[in-house]
Amino acid sequence: MADPEITVRWKKEPDEHDYPAAADYLEMLAEPDVIETVIRALRDAPVTYKKAKDLLRASQLEILPSYNPYVRRDLAKITSGQALSPILVVRGDFGKGVPMQIVDGYHRVCAVYYTDENIAIPVKIAPRLP
Repeated sequence: MADPEITVRWKKEPDEHDYPAAADYLEMLAEPDVIETVIRALRDAPVTYKKAKDLLRASQLEILPSYNPYVRRDLAKITSGQALSPILVVRGDFGKGVPMQIVDGYHRVCAVYYTDENIAIPVKIAPRLP
C-alpha cells in the first residue's frame, strides 16, 4: 500500500490545540496535577523521530481502518502535501507491561502507517505517568 511518490510533510512543532486535546484524553487516566505535569513535560520535550509501526507496537493499539473518517482526513492531507502535526506520547513502563500512550495523534499515526509503516514520525515524549 506504500507509495514511494508520497512524502509526508511535518510541522516543526505540534499545533497549540494538540496540548488541550492530550489533556482531555489524560483526564480519564490521571488527576489534574499529574496532567499539568505531563503537558508541561510534553511542551518542553524535544522532537524525536519514531517509525509508525513502532509507535503502534509500543502503544499496543490496533491500527484504525483506512475508512475511519479522521484517518481518511489525514490521508487526504498527506496526499495533498499538507503538513501534519507531530505526535504527543507518554512513555510506558516495559518492566511493568504498561504500554506507551498516544495522547494526541493516533489518527495521524494510522494514516502514516497506511502510507508507509517505516516513515519516521516526529514525536514529543513525556515521562511515564506516576
